[in-house]
Amino acid sequence: MTKDKLTVQAIKDYLKQDLSAIDTDLVASWRLDQRQGVIKALSQYDRRLTKESERQEHIRYMNQIEADLHAKGFQYIAGVDEVGRGPLAGPVVTAAVILKPKRPLFDLRDSKQLSQVQRQNLIPLIKENSVAIAINVQDNEAIDRYNILNATKRSMMNSIKKLSPQAEYVLIDAVDLSLDIPHSSLIKGDDRVSAIAAASIIAKEYRDQIMRDYAKQYPAYGFDRNVGYGTKEHLKAIETYGPCPIHRRSFAPIKDYF
Repeated sequence: MTKDKLTVQAIKDYLKQDLSAIDTDLVASWRLDQRQGVIKALSQYDRRLTKESERQEHIRYMNQIEADLHAKGFQYIAGVDEVGRGPLAGPVVTAAVILKPKRPLFDLRDSKQLSQVQRQNLIPLIKENSVAIAINVQDNEAIDRYNILNATKRSMMNSIKKLSPQAEYVLIDAVDLSLDIPHSSLIKGDDRVSAIAAASIIAKEYRDQIMRDYAKQYPAYGFDRNVGYGTKEHLKAIETYGPCPIHRRSFAPIKDYF
């Protein structure tokens, strides 16, 4: 594309392409153009630049802790997270993920910040760029037997043990574990460390599929929509039909039925 005066539409179309393909010198020349359509298009382009800059900064931030540990000589660094501590029904699921030290830097975030489509699009990227992934499930009976915190810890420990190769360092999201290998528990770790975010995405999609399957077995409770959380619809179904076999008897209001 040349610097010859172009139509507003041509400039708009050019600025919509991938940012890496845009000639910044050309863009600079258009900043002298006083046409309102061009000014608006450049404003939208600038917002895209800012958003991309923030995204790249977030990626660097999410990888910094792992990079520091790699620099200290740790090769296999696992991120561990859980999904499902709060629901009234279904299991708690944990995942442990060791990402490849040398990998493309893609944008990972806490699974709660992502839509189902975004999570499912990231799963193949996570698997492709992982050294190892392990998942553990503690069902509602285990939760009632051990309590939710201890069931979560058991699940995390089992996930870590299942990793092959074994982790040399473990980064855990906000749970203290007794491990005989170096480890750290990080508050909001799934929004600070890529490996923990990857684990949260893996665990979330795995658990959601379990709950979708349960929805077919127990259709009255809307598990495909609420994934076991105490929504108004779910609470109404419990009031109408009583608990089903996957409800957590140690949780209120389920325990009131026993």
